[in-house]
This record gives sequence, structure tokens and C-alpha cells, in this order.
Amino acid sequence: MGLLGAGLLLRWLRAALLWGERVAVGGARAYSSTPTQDGLEGPARRRSYWRYVRRLVQGTPEPPYPRVCQVGDPALRAVAAPVEPAQLAGPELQRLVERLVQVMRRRHCVGLSAPQLGVPLQVLALEFPETLFRACAPRVREARQMEPFPLRVFVNPSLRVLDSRLVTFPEGCESVAGFLACVPRFQAVQISGLDPRGEQVVWQASGWAARIIQHEMDHLQGCLFIDKMDSKTFTNIHWMEVND
Repeated sequence: MGLLGAGLLLRWLRAALLWGERVAVGGARAYSSTPTQDGLEGPARRRSYWRYVRRLVQGTPEPPYPRVCQVGDPALRAVAAPVEPAQLAGPELQRLVERLVQVMRRRHCVGLSAPQLGVPLQVLALEFPETLFRACAPRVREARQMEPFPLRVFVNPSLRVLDSRLVTFPEGCESVAGFLACVPRFQAVQISGLDPRGEQVVWQASGWAARIIQHEMDHLQGCLFIDKMDSKTFTNIHWMEVND
């Protein structure tokens, strides 16, 4: 870093420290309010001056994020746009797919959509590895019709219902972290679309795999499981710890 860059960074740090001192005076706390989709301001949120410094130095984070957007983020309520043919072979789509798979595996979840990483495109990844399958009790695997399946990535997917019987089981979401609820889903569906190379792919699935597909397809329409859940079953998975 040259002298000019070092001097600039020093001024940034000094400004951040002064900002932090103003925050601390008299025990006051700095908050930023977040506008919601209807124009109203959401609950205030504290931001430390160290986060302010990090933002100055590193810049504003750009999607696809290395973490999962949480409910309240407008990206989760937008209808995703189709990927254009010219984008299929491009580096941006490949980077998005790599990030989707990376975050999905790191979070040990079985599906993830592009809007959950802040990208409003019709792209989703699905995978139910043997390790996660074996982690479920045999009675649960049988009741929920679970079977492991390899990684599948769909671009511009469409859904067709094959068996309209509704099956209800508990469901969670990385974008509504820490909560579960019972959600009705169709017994069997077909998902079709393109793979990241632009080749046509079709998958017919039933049971748990069909549930995962429907869950991720909902994300592309700006829909969360809380929109379809039985509200009386909405549960904080840590509720017992509170009473312990």
C-alpha cells in the first residue's frame, strides 16, 4: 500500500473511531432503521462502528452472498427472473451455481435457491446426500418417504403436479432460521428445466424429494413456507432451551 493509500485508510479509521465515540457518549446507541416493502420502517438495528469500518474498507457486499438471506430481506419476496440464453455459458451463472452448492453444503441443507443468496434469478440446487439421510431416524425416513439423491441444479425450472394428494409434515427453511412448521405439499411432482450447461433435464419425484422441490420452487415466486404453513404448528426449535 502506498503512502496515499495508507493516509486514506488512516482517515477512514479516524472517522470511524470518532463516529464510535459519538455513539458511546451518555450510553446512547446508534441504530439504523430498515424500510420494508410497504414503505414502513422496520425495527431499529444496532450497528457497531467496527462494522462501519469493515464496510468502508471492504466495500458493500455483492450477491451471490456467502450466507443465506433472512426473512425480511426484499430479495426473498421478489419473483425471480428467467436466466437469458446468453447468460447460460457465462461466468456469472457458473459462479452463482458454485456459490449455491457451496453454501448449501456448508449449511447442511437439502436445497437452496438463488433468491436466498440475493440473486433474483430462476436457479436452484437440490441435494440429499447419504450422510444427511442416515442422520434421520429410520422411522422418520419411512414415514416421510425419504430417499437420498445426488446434486441436481435447475435453471428456469417449471413444475407439474403428478399426484395432487396433500401430505403434511414439518418443514424448515434456512431463510427462516430456527423455526419449523407443518406444511402441506403435493405427493408427487415433475420438475423440468435446464442444467448449467443449457441441456434439458427432467426429474419426477415423490415423497420427501417432491417436498424439497416444491419448497425451492416457491422461493422463485417470492413465497416462503410460512405462507403455506399451519400457523398453529409454527415452532421455535429452541423453545425447550428457554425453559431449561
